Amino acid sequence: MNAPWKSVSAGARDPFTAYVCDDLTLDVVRTVCDDMGWPQEKAFKGGLRNAIQSLSVSASPQILLVDLSESGDPISDINGLAEVCEPGTVVIAMGQVNDVRLYRDLMMSGLQDYLLKPVNPDALRDAVTHAQMILNAPKHDEGAKEHPHLSTAIIGTRGGVGASTIATSISWLLSERMGHLTGLLDLDVHFGTGALALDLEPGRGLTDAIDNPSRIDGLFIERAMIKANDKLSILSAEAAIGNPIMTDGSAFFQLQEEFRAAFENTIIDLPRSMLISYPHLLHDVNVAVVVCELTLASARDAIRLLAWLKSNAPSCHTIVVANKVQAGGVEISRKDFESSIERKVDLLIPFDPKATAQAAKLGRPLVDSVRSSKVAGGIVTLTDMIKSSATPEETIEEGAKSASTSKKSMMTGFKALLVKK
Repeated sequence: MNAPWKSVSAGARDPFTAYVCDDLTLDVVRTVCDDMGWPQEKAFKGGLRNAIQSLSVSASPQILLVDLSESGDPISDINGLAEVCEPGTVVIAMGQVNDVRLYRDLMMSGLQDYLLKPVNPDALRDAVTHAQMILNAPKHDEGAKEHPHLSTAIIGTRGGVGASTIATSISWLLSERMGHLTGLLDLDVHFGTGALALDLEPGRGLTDAIDNPSRIDGLFIERAMIKANDKLSILSAEAAIGNPIMTDGSAFFQLQEEFRAAFENTIIDLPRSMLISYPHLLHDVNVAVVVCELTLASARDAIRLLAWLKSNAPSCHTIVVANKVQAGGVEISRKDFESSIERKVDLLIPFDPKATAQAAKLGRPLVDSVRSSKVAGGIVTLTDMIKSSATPEETIEEGAKSASTSKKSMMTGFKALLVKK
């Protein structure tokens, strides 16, 4: 739990405090207190609301037990508890609702355990014993190990070009095949598919971050992100369509800072529209992958995106990928497309609707569900290109040189393509 405005050393805290709603549960808690050698007076009646009121004016215990039985909105109330609870407090909850979705949401909110009422003394004793083990575990020195960080933004020139599919697959390859700690940040707040592609619930982490950027820290990242495997964590959302994004972008900057501290790789699934309102998103990105199709509309938007990257992110190494390429069925040839954007297309990934459908049915990344397909091979190649991309010093020099190319020149090539078409 997190409350940065007050700090009390662990030695000055009570070892255990409980807030429960009924006498039967209170008797069970006090029995366990006797067994553990804790004073019974630290078990109070009143539930979660009473806990919030009490902890707002007093120090948090090392282990906190709260009863959610009288809470109409447990998730909201737990977030309120986080505002007044000291960092390092282990929180155990109990309640009457036996629901898997509620359990997962509570765990993502930072709880250590959730017990179903009527609570069994043995189950409660096991829960607090496990909490003690967590408190007594050796703490890792975060500053002891420095790891290089690679941040990659995946940007589609048009909707439907497959940028999100590529972002998810690259994240999976970096984590599962290469064993790198990887964070996937899906910034399509309303229609993101990062969690959906892995058959996961997106959770509330990203929307909470946007609404409360001051709460973003390492602990927030740890509890808000969804684990796809041991090395891959995802932060995404499915915000209601009627709720527009109301932020100055500080939340996105804070998230990127925390991702750099927590992971070896950050993959940002970045909708092109975000560049308009939040151009700072690419200031510290090492590699930008521009995903396009060999079409007239995609060529136009590729020109505009590449010009924007040269002006606003000159230190960012850019890779252009033509996705969903069909043999003999392209709207524009590769040669004409490259002439239009005045640079080479770095990689062609073939169109394979059967492989894409198979991955969607299985709820697994495309590179995992159909490993032998050509499209999976193309994404593997792209991942290798990202990992072997230029160092930051090289990209700065390269970006400074390329920034001198005028947008007028690029648009001239596009107009010539229009004439040919």
